[in-house]
Amino acid sequence: MAVELNSKSASAMNPFGPDWPAFRNFSAASSSNSMTAWPEYMIDALQRSVLFLDLLRQRANEEIEITSRPTATVLRFDHEELMSGRSLRRPINYSLLRILPSPEVAIDRRKRPVVVIDPRAGQGPGIGGFKAVSEIGDALKAGHPVYFIGFSATPEPGQQFLDVVEGQIKFLERVVELHPDAPRPFAIGNCQAGYQTLMVAMLRPDLFGPCLVAGSPMSYWQGVHGKNPMRYSGGLLGGSWLTAMTSDLGKGKFDGTGLILNFDVLNPANWLWGKQYEVYTHVDTDAERYLEFEKWWGDFIQLNGDELQFLVDNLFIGDMLTRNQLRSHGGVTFDVRNITSPIIVFTSSEDNISPPPQALGWIPDLYQDVDDIRATGRTIVYCLSHTVGHLAIFVSTKVGAKQDEEFVQTMDVIDCLPPGLYEMVISPRPADVPAGDFVSGDWIARFEARSLDDIRALGRNSPEDDRAFAAVARLSELNLSIYRTFMQPLVRAVANQPAADLAQALNPLRLSYTIFADRNPLMKGVQKLAAGVSGARRPA
Repeated sequence: MAVELNSKSASAMNPFGPDWPAFRNFSAASSSNSMTAWPEYMIDALQRSVLFLDLLRQRANEEIEITSRPTATVLRFDHEELMSGRSLRRPINYSLLRILPSPEVAIDRRKRPVVVIDPRAGQGPGIGGFKAVSEIGDALKAGHPVYFIGFSATPEPGQQFLDVVEGQIKFLERVVELHPDAPRPFAIGNCQAGYQTLMVAMLRPDLFGPCLVAGSPMSYWQGVHGKNPMRYSGGLLGGSWLTAMTSDLGKGKFDGTGLILNFDVLNPANWLWGKQYEVYTHVDTDAERYLEFEKWWGDFIQLNGDELQFLVDNLFIGDMLTRNQLRSHGGVTFDVRNITSPIIVFTSSEDNISPPPQALGWIPDLYQDVDDIRATGRTIVYCLSHTVGHLAIFVSTKVGAKQDEEFVQTMDVIDCLPPGLYEMVISPRPADVPAGDFVSGDWIARFEARSLDDIRALGRNSPEDDRAFAAVARLSELNLSIYRTFMQPLVRAVANQPAADLAQALNPLRLSYTIFADRNPLMKGVQKLAAGVSGARRPA
């Protein structure tokens, strides 16, 4: 078919023709304005660059200062240590802290105590009380006694993961002892601390009230085919032999920056460019927010290699937690069905670390239907978000003002729910509903009965997927055995502490912080230059 083009249609097809929007609005006057604006833009860009460089300098100094502390915590609330895990028969680097409320906060010791446990997954503790509006802040506001289980930056020699699980029993016993007239504690476990807390509750269910696990994986194989690449990484790397070799090169220690880097590489565009460009474009207003977040994100800690090996082999690759294949030092089987108090799961479809299938997949794995849940007298509640990512579950002020506040307000209601499976649905408080009792803020929660089909609809493995993950688990066992037989003796023979310390200092993620610190001679004068720029700031 022949098509005749007139001059107007032809020029419209040319993106650089006279009818292109950029040219339609172009005139001699705009040309003059552009020439005038160009120097202003260049001055603004140079000033932004200096302020951004000074921001990196402050971030580096902050990282060096906080990682030099024994506790390396970003907890913003005053606290006192009640019990140190170093005094236990199997010493651990955890401590039980009592949160000290400010004078204007009234605490009722007859109310249910709240215990917050943060993850030891690369950074130091404190995200549960990182901001005023947070899990700890909401519990204090409601008048509850609050306790925090934190940890130091360096593990105890020989410390094992099961030592931590069993040691926390002593912490919960102490909290119960301090509040004999109150209901059993409401335990909040964030991320890695979620399944760790549930494992404690499996051993001693009598010490717990409702247990909230936020952004915590429980069924490590489960998911939607082709989505959430984190669950495939173990197989792509050939299993856990790499974890063992990294620990051997670190003289038995594993640098937490490796775990943080796993998260960063899920979105390299944001890690390498987006996060920095965002603060560059808002350098006049976002400096405080940026430094506040980076204070925690760069709070690097260490783990014992054996601790991480246990998690990788038995949980993330082996998926043994909900299969009743793990036992305590005393031979007790870890069984989720041992937990008699309500279990609350907070998860998000936008969480690419612990998506809903991993957070909730254990429910249809363990129970045939809701009648089976009811027959065992168990109560399971889940709250599903569709907007927040993994980090926001713990550090977002919006989550603190919405979900966290509702969890605290309704913990006693959940404890009284009949056995079954429920979804906690949070919606804006209607104008005709006055604040009071269990409704104190802008949101109101209701509990809707759900079936196992609702859980399955969030995503499940096919039988073929399960067989593939089982094959990867077996391959990991074989590769780890080969490494330990043929390579590990050589690696351990050549590894030494100075080399391990140097490798840690030169870690690319850690170096991206420290290279901008004041101790770098090339950064001399940046602070003074930034002060001068701030006084003569000319944003374009």
